[in-house]
Formats: sequence, structure tokens, C-alpha cells
Amino acid sequence: MDYEALLIASDRLGLAVKEKPLQAHDGRIRGKRIAIREDLETSTQKACVLAEELGHYHTSSGNILDQSAVLNRKQEQRARLWAYDQYIGLGGIIRAYEHGCQSLYETAEYLGVTENFLADAIQKYRKKYGFCIQYSEYIISFVNGVQVGKIIYFF
Repeated sequence: MDYEALLIASDRLGLAVKEKPLQAHDGRIRGKRIAIREDLETSTQKACVLAEELGHYHTSSGNILDQSAVLNRKQEQRARLWAYDQYIGLGGIIRAYEHGCQSLYETAEYLGVTENFLADAIQKYRKKYGFCIQYSEYIISFVNGVQVGKIIYFF
């Protein structure tokens, strides 16, 4: 996931993205304006934050800053899952496996996301799919992190 490509995608949606000094959050969306905390260290961090804010654009409504409200927490989780599915997804996990990635760091690097973003995605996928899922001709296990195996059919 590339920050510049996400900026272009945001622009195509009519969203204005600005880097600003934010205190409480790494990113924020209000209407068609997205603010990304300007002092994030890497473009990968900015891309992950922007992906989540795009998730809010596509899935949330209203002000959900008060996370003590159950509905707001649900909208937050829905936006994050949207970002994980769009920018990692089960297909991304398979591509990383096929590329030879063997650790969280290697997989995150290959997918262009932070390790935290990937770890959170894996945790969400465990909740969504359970301990394992068949995807195409692969089995993906979420027991201890993520493991992938290709199904081999013998006839």
C-alpha cells in the first residue's frame, strides 16, 4: 500500500487530505476532509492511517469520537476491517506467502503496511473467520499469528 497512491485515490473520491498537527488521533475525517498527523515518521504509517480514514469515509456516519458509546465503537471496528480487507485481505496474505515471507515483519514490509496494522488485521480476521479458513486452494490459520498452507490434491 503506497501513501501516494492512496492520496490519488482520495482525490478521485473528492476528498482533501492534509497533514496537520493532531493531538489525540493519528487521523481524522470530517465530511470530505481528512487530516493525517504530520509528525508520523514514515509514509507507511501515513498510508495505514489514511486507509483507516478511507474506511470511515466508506462505512461510518457522524461524529464517532466518543468511543464509550457502543455504536461508535462498532463503526470504528467496521472502518478498520474495511481498511484491512482493502489493503491486506486474505489474498494479500496468500501473495506474501507465495513471495516467501516468513515473519510478521517480512509480510508487513511486502504488503507495505506497518507491523501493528498487520497484527491488528490478523486479530480481526481471527474474530471474523475463526481459527482457520480455506481461501482458494489455501488454508490460512490464525492460531499463532498467521500460517498458510497450499492444499495439494492427489487423485
